[in-house]
Amino acid sequence: CIIIIIIINNNKNVVLGRDPFLFLTLPPPPPVSVPIETRVQVQESVRGKDVFVIQTVSKDVNTTIMEMLILVYACRTSCARSITGVLPYFPYSKQCKMRKRGSIVSKLIASMMCKAGLTHLITMDLHQKEIQGFFNIPVDNLRASPFLLQYIQEEIPDYRNAVIVAKSPASAKRAQSFAERLRLGIAVIHGEAQDAESDQVDGRHSPPTVKTSRAIHPSMDIPLLIPKEKPPITVVGDVGGRIAIIVDDIIDDVDSFVAAAETLKERGAYKIYVMATHGILSLDAPRFIEESAIDEVVVTNTIPHELQKLQCPKIKTVDISIILSEAIRRIHNGESMSYLFRNIGMDD
Repeated sequence: CIIIIIIINNNKNVVLGRDPFLFLTLPPPPPVSVPIETRVQVQESVRGKDVFVIQTVSKDVNTTIMEMLILVYACRTSCARSITGVLPYFPYSKQCKMRKRGSIVSKLIASMMCKAGLTHLITMDLHQKEIQGFFNIPVDNLRASPFLLQYIQEEIPDYRNAVIVAKSPASAKRAQSFAERLRLGIAVIHGEAQDAESDQVDGRHSPPTVKTSRAIHPSMDIPLLIPKEKPPITVVGDVGGRIAIIVDDIIDDVDSFVAAAETLKERGAYKIYVMATHGILSLDAPRFIEESAIDEVVVTNTIPHELQKLQCPKIKTVDISIILSEAIRRIHNGESMSYLFRNIGMDD
């Protein structure tokens, strides 16, 4: 008996959801009714079949998560043989570390997906690779770097005169990986104003610092951590008369990218590109990009951003649907996934 692949496409998947069918040559997915209140009714039998749930993140990320969880659970209770979630961008991936009295939300989302009935997950460029350990199911963390490297080689004139830039020391490893593959130099911007996400706060200093006789014994003298002070902005590396290519994994709030572009312009870079896998581009990001010194922003279509492209012609899209289609085909046929990870290093 041949197992039929059923790809259930959520109502938020406008762009990416159609692309895998071009490479898999499959019929359109069965209709799924999703009214205002999240209630899912699959209109075709999935008993004993492999189900692939493709879900991209919309602006209403919480509704997106609930729709997927309910849809996965509906397939599970309908006796699907396997349920593979395809999330090109894993939501809440930035909240993967403990910060003061907060919580590790990525772990919560992973547990909810596993509990709903997910048996496999396909995603792309997790914010931190350690997120894979939050799941107790197989996770394939695909990479978009081959597509971005190809774009640099084919679409950026005179890219040999470029330098790969990390806008903060935290993204230096990614920049180094790009630079080594393109045989280019690297530059690191240090000292820019960092947001709370890049501050390595893990909660170990969360107890109150005021000493009281009840909390701390008088004989104990616990040294306090010296508070951080940001140094002046410096660029480690030569960017004068060069093309600057800033690389990162997520572009959401573009303030740090705009500030980095201004710094690079002051240091003599004559053209500035920003490249990332996930283009969230929330709030007024398109307007800020249009008014900035950035010449072009290149992101993949893991997240729909057609509206942002209409607002800012500087935003370009790289299609990565072909690698998702190949991953779906290989998982369904029981083939090895190692082909999709050729020459992929830990820093990619």
